Amino acid sequence: MKSPIAIKRGTVAAVFIDLQEEHRQDPRYLVEGFAGILANVRRLQEAARANHVPLQHWAYIVDLDKQDRPFHPVGADGKSAFSDKSDPLTEICHEVAPADGEALLIKAEASAFRTGSAADRLKASGIEWLVIAGVWTEACIDASVKDAVAKGFRVLLVKDACGSGSAAMHQTGILNLANRLYGGAVTDTDGACRLLAGEVVSAWQVEGSVPLRFSFDNAAALYADL
Repeated sequence: MKSPIAIKRGTVAAVFIDLQEEHRQDPRYLVEGFAGILANVRRLQEAARANHVPLQHWAYIVDLDKQDRPFHPVGADGKSAFSDKSDPLTEICHEVAPADGEALLIKAEASAFRTGSAADRLKASGIEWLVIAGVWTEACIDASVKDAVAKGFRVLLVKDACGSGSAAMHQTGILNLANRLYGGAVTDTDGACRLLAGEVVSAWQVEGSVPLRFSFDNAAALYADL
């Protein structure tokens, strides 16, 4: 169900998850439509900066020398099969990299908010809403959104500024999150930029506890309606 929402100035932060070069250069971990996602993220970042909204940039880095991961996939060289600390492809894509004065935060797990003090710092600064974008939708976005909601944040999930290995993976990931996005909303980049500017926008919100049911046949159409 779509309903009008607004976000009070000073209560929102923008969070960007794992927008790293490996997702457009490593053939194993390419994100479908990544160029368009980066363009939308850049628009979000510009809107956030123009409206004095704080930005958080996150990168997923694996350091097997310090992390106990008995089942983690490794290559022939013994290094992590993805996002290894020594891999230059873990760099944030230059189009959406942190600007001067914006920190790059490192996480060693899917969620940006499962451990550490990032959520507490946001709460302490009066943040109530998190605008979330990045990759992969069904993995690190899913984990970060669910942990943010569990910690009491309202999440604005920007569906066309997220992505995954395929459209099907992304769309069903968004639909699954939409079913459980209590207190938050789903919108597109246009809507998110308008909300960051203080406008009222009609955005999709979960209604009660009845799930939005989808099948192989209707998932894409339901996603488009969000």
